[in-house]
Amino acid sequence: MEAGLAGRPAQQQVPTPAAGSGAASPSSAQPDAGRARYGEAAFAGEGEAPRAPVLAALDLGTNNCRLLIARPARDGFRVIDAFSRIVRLGEGLTRSDRLCDDAMYRTVQALKVCRTKMERRGVSMVRAVGTEACRRADNCEEFLGRVQAETGLQIEIISPKEEARLALAGCAPLLEPSVPHALVFDIGGGSTELIWIRQARGRPLVLDQISVPLGVVNLTETYGGDKVCPHDYQRMMDRVGDALSDFDSRNNISEAVQADRVQMLGASGTVTTLAGIQMGLARYDRSRVDGAWLDRDKARSISETLLGLDYLGRAGQPCVGRDRADLVVAGCAILDAIWRQWPVPQLRIADRGVREGILFELAAHARRRRR
Repeated sequence: MEAGLAGRPAQQQVPTPAAGSGAASPSSAQPDAGRARYGEAAFAGEGEAPRAPVLAALDLGTNNCRLLIARPARDGFRVIDAFSRIVRLGEGLTRSDRLCDDAMYRTVQALKVCRTKMERRGVSMVRAVGTEACRRADNCEEFLGRVQAETGLQIEIISPKEEARLALAGCAPLLEPSVPHALVFDIGGGSTELIWIRQARGRPLVLDQISVPLGVVNLTETYGGDKVCPHDYQRMMDRVGDALSDFDSRNNISEAVQADRVQMLGASGTVTTLAGIQMGLARYDRSRVDGAWLDRDKARSISETLLGLDYLGRAGQPCVGRDRADLVVAGCAILDAIWRQWPVPQLRIADRGVREGILFELAAHARRRRR
């Protein structure tokens, strides 16, 4: 996922999804490749975990490196520290299928910060995952060996299916139980994940999911990130739209949308940025954006405005900034393609995802161990 939680207040309480919620249930679901690897960390001392476990979830994506540190709570977990940095690990991957030296260096430096934070907080359980850039790069094994040698962290490369499952586990508390179906998506740096859900007694059941190998980084590298012309914007939309058509037809999603039986939930830096602009925020505020609603027509108007600006013009916009000014147009094109295919009037915003899904599962695992 793109969005970071640099603005997340420490000590935040996060509710647990309802028990028995199928693939979204952190206490019952298992990764498709086997049981989750819950690493036993010895950051707190000589191999002895503290009495109150401290949990860490690290998500290394194509664009961002993100960390959450938390303690288990009765109804989920309580965040005590967070870190997010744009590292652009997937820079140049579209052209070479390899991670470049600069990108690996930036990422290792960010992971060293994560390691220091884990040590300082006395983390006793950790799961660190890598997504599309790691899945795709021919030299990923070499990179992960360097990460382990320089930081001591073991990064687990997860499949698109596992990535989507964890994202859903993290976002599930924002779904409205009374709406029969949900379309959940995550616009990432190297891919876009979509999940089609049926609500069974208020609990999400995954019916189908896809991973579209188009994200904000690889589309920006293909079509540019300074001044993007309307023709290239349309080409981005069409590429994403072509990848959605079969998913739509095999699940009859458009029919359910026309019958007003579908809610939409989005998790990415694109949707959180647009929501912040819609709310008129002078600077991004995660506590106000997470769980908010984004109106389709207003979002399209904001996207048109951003498309009409160059890099510096977008960088000067509140909630965009220099780090994302070249990527946000590609994100808008992906979102427009999703909304063109399924014109749900409003989108609920999730500034949460894979890390929260990992923490729900780590917290449940820690509670079972203490029984």
